[in-house]
Order: sequence, then structure tokens, then C-alpha cells
Amino acid sequence: KKAEKGVCGATADVIVARNFARMVAGGAASHSDHGRDIATTVLHLAEGKVPDFEIKDPEKLKRLAVECGIETNDRDIMDIAREVAGRALGDFGQQEGELAFIGRAPEKTKEMWREEGFMPRGIDREVVEVMHRTHIGVDNDYQNIIRHSIRASLADGWGGSMIATDLSDVLFGSPKPIRARANIGVLKDDEVNIIVHGHDPTLSDMIVRAVRDPELRKEALEAGAKGINLGGICCTANEILMRHGIPVIGNHLQQELAIVTGATDLMVVDVQCIFPSVVEIAKCFDTEIITTSPKAKFTGATFIDYEHGDPLTTSKEIVRNAIERFKMRKNKKTQIPQESQDLIAGFTAENTFHFLGGRYRATYRPLNNAIIEGRLRGAAAVVGCNNPGITQDYNHVVIARELLRHDVLVVETGCSAIACAKYGLLTPEAAMEYAGEGLREVCEAVGIPPIL
Repeated sequence: KKAEKGVCGATADVIVARNFARMVAGGAASHSDHGRDIATTVLHLAEGKVPDFEIKDPEKLKRLAVECGIETNDRDIMDIAREVAGRALGDFGQQEGELAFIGRAPEKTKEMWREEGFMPRGIDREVVEVMHRTHIGVDNDYQNIIRHSIRASLADGWGGSMIATDLSDVLFGSPKPIRARANIGVLKDDEVNIIVHGHDPTLSDMIVRAVRDPELRKEALEAGAKGINLGGICCTANEILMRHGIPVIGNHLQQELAIVTGATDLMVVDVQCIFPSVVEIAKCFDTEIITTSPKAKFTGATFIDYEHGDPLTTSKEIVRNAIERFKMRKNKKTQIPQESQDLIAGFTAENTFHFLGGRYRATYRPLNNAIIEGRLRGAAAVVGCNNPGITQDYNHVVIARELLRHDVLVVETGCSAIACAKYGLLTPEAAMEYAGEGLREVCEAVGIPPIL
């Protein structure tokens, strides 16, 4: 019989709870730090430190300001941006009280969070407390550890992640429904192929600007390419997909495959989800790997400090590196699979509101009525990454199809959304094949895919 306790007396439940809690802390810290970076960029823009950026959605900024209790009448937009960014950044170091966007939660839910001790006080505080509780000899009640894990996860979901989402819309523009394609087949043998990979839209959005620069496109033509082809992997792919229609090359487990095609000239990465293996694999195919964040360096990769340089100039330098790599590749054989799939992405809480009710009668009523009448069972969010322990994309696609079959509208993001896009589930036509009768009626009436 195996030992039921550790040498210190910790039970298996306590050990598992500690390990789980530290994974929660790592995820919450990573997601939320992404939000911190976006908020810092908005603050620096308002202070005139990053002139390459601009406020793309001033109306959303004003709505966020009102939500945070910030006056907007007769004020310069940059003054408003400075105060909103400051309020967002304040949520990270806050020690008591509640987060700025927690008011969006239903009242009964908030009451339960307060009663159970789940209400997050500050983003950084909850993450630090997880690490403290799970240190040697601190919290030895597995239920208590799990309960605080919930608090830390809420600090991310209603704090850092929500800040990242909303301020990204302010900075880069709110997405709108847009057509594009997904899968490795979007790579092009006769063009300079650049992949952006990671999670930081401040990098990927600026790379989009750089590849559209007429001077750089001319340089690509002079190098023998027919153009510059930009694609994304993982969450940064979704960022430039829903705002610019840039094709998606793939999700998490396709990052190595994209290089193995021999067609990828350069992969530029920022933070999260990047395999260390891509550097070694890239050496076999003359692909350059460029890292851009001081938080995420890779041995053997080229490091270009994007955070402390001029964003647009740095992005153009990266594109020029890719053009030079194309010169090394243009007479070599490539193996690009032909598979790619149409998709429609870019649905948000705001534009779906208008999509359902029209320009002059924006409302969720068609969706609400369908639920009340029993034609729809509701909506479900399916979010997550690939798992190398099972067939690529299998879990995402099977779960999504089952939900659709049972008349559940699905909302997705991340690698899960990319997985379903590759299987054709992000098109209106998918409702005809996979949706139950009630969901199919709604999708046909409104003209939306069954997965948003």
C-alpha cells in the first residue's frame, strides 16, 4: 500500500490542491499581466510616449470611463484615456474593495461571491496570496486552498483578462464580423511568409501595418516574391483576424508544422504558448525565430526588444528580416498542405447586440425569445488550448458539435475557436449540417454562424 501522506503529513488532497492552485496562479498571472501591458500602452499613448499607436475606438473608451465613474463631458480623449488606464492599472495593486468591472456580474452572483469570500480584492493580491498559501506549512486545508483558487481566477476573469479585452478594443478598434480563412494551406510558396505567434496585439497589430507598407512590399517584389503573406498562430492570430481579416495558419499544436512546411520565412513571437522546440526546428528550414519580449527569451533565437523601441520601426525591421530569409528560400522545395477553410469571425457583445436587432432596433430580444420559447437551450462558452495527449482538435470539435446538436449557441475564442474554424463550424452554412432545429432557425433568421 502506498503512503497516504507526505513526510510532512500533507494528505494527497492537500498536495493536489496546492499543485492545482499554483497552476491557477500561473494562468491568472499570465492572463492578467497581458492586461497590464495593454493598459500600460494606453497610458503611455495618453502621455505621448508611443505616438505610433492611437485610440481607434473613442466611443468605447468613453463608455468604459462612464462605467468606472470617470467624467467624460468636454474632456480631451487623451485625458480620458489616461484616467481609464490609471483606473485599470489600479486594479492590479488594489488591496481592498472590488475591481472596476465587477459591476457587470449579476447581483445574485456578486452576493454569493461576497458571502463565500470569493470576491477578488486586487489582481496581484489574489495571485500573491495563492503563492503564500501554497508555500510550505501554510494552508493545509484542501478545500480552503481550492476556494482561494476560485478567488484568484475571478481576479483574472473579471480583472486582468477583461481589462485586456476592453482596452484592446479601445487601442486597436472593436472587431466587426469579417471573412477570412484558416489552416496551414493559407501559406504561399511564392510570397514572403511571416507568422505572428503569441498573445500580444500591440506587436501583431503593428506588424500588420508594416507588411502593408508600400515600400516594404516593393522590397519583397524586388527580392523575387509576389508579395508578403502574414498569418497568425494562437491568440494573436485571433486578434489580427477579427480586426484585419488576416488568415489563421493554425492553433497551438501547429506551430512546429508551419515551420516544417519549409515555407515559413520568419516567425515572430511575444509571450505565452510558444514551444522552445521551434528554435531548433527552425534551424533545419532556414526560418528565423524572433523573440520580442524581455519576459520571453529563447536560446538560439534572435531577440529584438519591441517593448523599449519604436514599435513601427521595429516591426519594419522584422519584416525586412523576413524578406532576406525569403531570398534564402526561394529556390528550395516547400510542402504546403492545401487544406484551408472559410470562416466568419469578429463577433462581440456589442456588435452581436446590433446584429440581432438591426441598426435601429439593437436588441438581444431574438436570442432571449428563442430561449424563453424553448427553441434554444442557451449559450455556452468553449475556450481552451490543444492537448497533445489526444488527437489534434478532437475535444474542441466534438464538444462544440454536441452543443450545437442540442440547440446551444456556442461562443468561442483561443485555440478552440481556431479548431472549429478549421472544421468549417464558423460559417452560417454549418448551422444547416450540425445545429438542432431551434438553433438552425435562429441562425437562418439572423444570418449568423452557430459558433460565434
